[in-house]
Amino acid sequence: MLVFCRRLPQGQWWWRALVLGTLNIGAFFYLLFLAAYSMPGGIAALLISSQPLWVLLFGAVLLRQAFTAQHILACVVGALGVAGLVIQSDASLNVTGVSASILGAICMALGVVLAKHWGKPEGVSLLDLTGWQLTVGGIVLMPLAMWWEPFPQSMTMENYLGLGFLCLVGALLTYIIWFRSIQRLPAFLVSIITLLSPLSAAALGYLVLDEQLNLEQGIGAALIITSMFMAQRAAQSTQKKTQSPQTA
Repeated sequence: MLVFCRRLPQGQWWWRALVLGTLNIGAFFYLLFLAAYSMPGGIAALLISSQPLWVLLFGAVLLRQAFTAQHILACVVGALGVAGLVIQSDASLNVTGVSASILGAICMALGVVLAKHWGKPEGVSLLDLTGWQLTVGGIVLMPLAMWWEPFPQSMTMENYLGLGFLCLVGALLTYIIWFRSIQRLPAFLVSIITLLSPLSAAALGYLVLDEQLNLEQGIGAALIITSMFMAQRAAQSTQKKTQSPQTA
């Protein structure tokens, strides 16, 4: 991205890109996979689904943005949906996994709020902004990878194709869309959309891997979709209350 765009941060955007890249990419990805490998993925997904609540908190503290009981209820319904969709009866907890999940949710929530607050520099494209953050995230992760992770001794063509898909589609394309969403939508709505991730995984498992879904998972999926509509109504209600004094 940096080679393609050939634009570096200027002024205060040097440290802003460092902060956003660390929160949204470097720290979040490390904590996400640490949580996933430390305990069942369903528990990790449930704890990370607390992200919208952290967005509300950071928005209130840092940006003085008000939230209502509707916002909280949407978060709770969404978390219940994730629990019904992914939690298994034999799920267990451990300190490392729980800590990593909660810290990961906090990192991403703070990154979303700050990205929304700072916007992007005038004349800078989303490609530039995405490239800065992905580069910073990679630099942050590189020492950890070199210290703890063994380098693959052999790579097959299938491995290269999979890695290419993750780089171009799973990272580059999706993060361009993600940061564009942050620019155009309220931070809370962007954060609540992340609850669609476990729902998408369950749907793909059913369609591609012939996995079976039970009634509990169906109810969980319905709750997640319901939380999307509740969050949208809450955001619209808050926007109207904010605009009404200006109109008057």
